Amino acid sequence: MMERQQLLPGNDLLKLKVCGLTQLEQIEELTAMKTDFLGFIFYEKSSRYILNHLSLKQIGEIKHRGKVGVFVNENLERIAETAEKTKLNFIQLHGDESKDFTIELRKKIHPETGIIKVIRMGNQNSELQQIIHENQSADYFLFDTDSTAFGGTGTTFDWNILNSIEISLPYFLSGGISSENIEKIKLLKQKPFAIDINSRFEIKPGVKDLEKIKMLNKLGCWKNTK
Repeated sequence: MMERQQLLPGNDLLKLKVCGLTQLEQIEELTAMKTDFLGFIFYEKSSRYILNHLSLKQIGEIKHRGKVGVFVNENLERIAETAEKTKLNFIQLHGDESKDFTIELRKKIHPETGIIKVIRMGNQNSELQQIIHENQSADYFLFDTDSTAFGGTGTTFDWNILNSIEISLPYFLSGGISSENIEKIKLLKQKPFAIDINSRFEIKPGVKDLEKIKMLNKLGCWKNTK
């Protein structure tokens, strides 16, 4: 399993996370494309709920060093058990989990498993700096557009907000990223560690448009943050 410190930014190239995967053949193709992170949603109310498509055993057999499990207000034991059975490299907390929850989770999972804490960008923008300060027990942040569906809406928040705060951890940028708006990342003062794409690169929920993802990779210019 990949050690957390190996994933800290060491160059100026952004990494790519494809989230909401459900199709094994697409997972295999994305792996062959050297996609950095593969996101699996373990939230039963999601239209991309992975266990409606693959078993824990099948997910565990996927050979990849950047498997991310997405959980929403799940209990500690369930997260830890799922992470172990599926050999997750990262756990993404997408709900209302507190800093104490993150600390307790750390005690129950493999020491090399990274924790990504999602900060949902909505009406709490005036409190963002405090929210960031309270979640230092995570390894990474992920900024996403707030929604009752907990992600996957294809809606973009105002990225300029990120220029008004100090972001103390490497972060993933999510929420409606597309080929049309991706170059605006260059306007961010503190560049993301990775981008997280989902619904804007789908044929239908859980089924990715691999040709659009390939085209995104061919654009190339978004990867260089200088």
